[in-house]
Amino acid sequence: MKTILLKALAVLAAATLSGQPAEAPVDFNRARRLMEKQQGGGALSPEEDACLKRARVEHEAQRQGQDGIDWRKAQELFQREQRGEKLSEPDQKYLDHAKEARRRGGNAAGGRGAQGGRRRAPDSLKPLTDMTAEDRYEDEDGGLYGKGSNEPPEALQEAAAEALKQVQPLDAEGRPSDSGRVVLVSISMSNATQEFSVFKGIADQDPRKSDRLTLVDCAQGGQTMAAWAQPQGRPWPEAMSRLQKAGVTAQQVQVAWVKLANAGPSGSKAGHLSILESDTARVLHLLKQRFPNLRIAYLGSRIYAGHASTGLNPEPYAYEGAFAVRHLILRQMAGDADLTPDKSPLLLWGPYLWAEGEKGRRFDDLKWLKEDFAADGTHPSGSGREKVARQLLEFFAASPYAKSWFVR
Repeated sequence: MKTILLKALAVLAAATLSGQPAEAPVDFNRARRLMEKQQGGGALSPEEDACLKRARVEHEAQRQGQDGIDWRKAQELFQREQRGEKLSEPDQKYLDHAKEARRRGGNAAGGRGAQGGRRRAPDSLKPLTDMTAEDRYEDEDGGLYGKGSNEPPEALQEAAAEALKQVQPLDAEGRPSDSGRVVLVSISMSNATQEFSVFKGIADQDPRKSDRLTLVDCAQGGQTMAAWAQPQGRPWPEAMSRLQKAGVTAQQVQVAWVKLANAGPSGSKAGHLSILESDTARVLHLLKQRFPNLRIAYLGSRIYAGHASTGLNPEPYAYEGAFAVRHLILRQMAGDADLTPDKSPLLLWGPYLWAEGEKGRRFDDLKWLKEDFAADGTHPSGSGREKVARQLLEFFAASPYAKSWFVR
């Protein structure tokens, strides 16, 4: 809060001394349109470039939250506390202050916020796959890849073809070998491990699956993108342990399914997606470092959360996570410095898992029934897990952007 106030005072002081009026509030909707224009290859005028830069600075300032709290720092401290670590006295006071602010309804920038910081979902939400180029959700159009399209743009199709050519059986040191392995890992939280473990069970029995392919469920309960984004975070040693138990190495991991989610999102769409995208970009950096032969990360978002009874990840936040997937893919296509080939694998959509409850979606008639969820309305029940598992299986076995390494 202090940073925001100082920034505002500086603007007002400069305006007073110059005799000019203070700057108008940032138009974040316009900034989003300019970012999409830039990501699509369009050139920005100097004025547009300045507008976009100012919006990014202002948003980062706002992300520091209310009550002078950096909610990312508070979340990291909370995770350390949950792991049983002894916090220093200043860190413990900081975390206690954040907890009190949360109870009062703070955390407007996103994170494990109180009910007062969350938005109500619209009466109806349209699956991204069913939206056209003319449809709008806030400032977003339809299609997995934007402009109403559920297929990758031509440039991304070409990049995917090149990446797929590089996926081949590797020995334990990462050298090409006819007797080597291709390893697919899952990266995310509780929903993902519940879903991927069922997928592994049915995929390992499917006659289409290559006998050179090993599936390793590295997703773990409670380990969201914010947790995976920590270099020394809890999920990494467990992931490496699971690879070892499966008889494969980090050098053989070439493909990953990454399900984007953070716990307790709140605030604006732009606010919570900014944090989710930032966390995911760091996860991708760490994946590339730990798995040097990782070629492709298939990104996914959450299932329907219209029955959620807790603030873990209700609507519209579960629905909006899909836009974070799309933003990251388009940012990489536009040459974003955080997502270059030396820092990140190639990003593609995996199966899109959201449908509007029993209304379903036109794309493939997927429906989410109340019995597909556990008591909290957020985690999938047995039938819900199988629905996701089947979506994963058919995607990897049939998609032209995956089947070359999945099938025999």
